[in-house]
Amino acid sequence: MTLAAHGAQKLFGWFGGPGLDKTGDAMEGLGFVPGRAQALAAGLAELVGGLLLALGLATPLAAAIVFGVMVVAAVSVHLPRGFFMTNGGAEYTLVLGVAGLTLAFTGAGPLSIDALFGLSFGGVAWGLAALVAGLAGGFVPLAGRRWHRLSRQTV
Repeated sequence: MTLAAHGAQKLFGWFGGPGLDKTGDAMEGLGFVPGRAQALAAGLAELVGGLLLALGLATPLAAAIVFGVMVVAAVSVHLPRGFFMTNGGAEYTLVLGVAGLTLAFTGAGPLSIDALFGLSFGGVAWGLAALVAGLAGGFVPLAGRRWHRLSRQTV
């Protein structure tokens, strides 16, 4: 639910968050263009991924979404500030991403919606699939950001 709340901050300005326009401006400042569309994608990934994980629904997909969006956040915002959260580093972001990914390996458990429907989405194969999908999903916006920054410098 923590990640879903972060998504709601970005999308709707709930819980003291900046909302879509201000988040878009910040994303644009980080080299993610167009900023508002990138903010929408990040906010939706956090909101939907967080809710799916909390409900235990489509767990490997949810894990991939959460892991991917946290990889992007860690690389683009937090890693340049170091590891520890006290300096705005990547510590917390990585914990959220890896915690989400872990559920693809373990499965959501007996109180999940997946279990209610008799679905068992846990194990090494599901975990590795979520890992690969999350890395691929995180690579796309990061690659676009890198290209944008290089193209702006050459103009």
